[in-house]
Amino acid sequence: MKQKKSKMGKTPPPVQEKIEGISKTGKKIILSGIALLFIGFFVLTKTDPSGSNLASMVSPFLILAGYAVIGAGIIFPEKKSASPLP
Repeated sequence: MKQKKSKMGKTPPPVQEKIEGISKTGKKIILSGIALLFIGFFVLTKTDPSGSNLASMVSPFLILAGYAVIGAGIIFPEKKSASPLP
């Protein structure tokens, strides 16, 4: 039996893009966001039932800031070092 030859010739292998994970700095930012969340939830335990003390007003902002910092840590790019010319 005859084998059919490709009319296009050899095709180059597909180019694979480099998949990057979370950078080291991003991981540090995420850890600081988690710490901020713990602080926010701890302050939340100190609120009074009527919600009229300082802890009641500050804790929601700490919690939201913690989530925002975690989000920023996820999308924080890797630092690109300049390669020396030969």
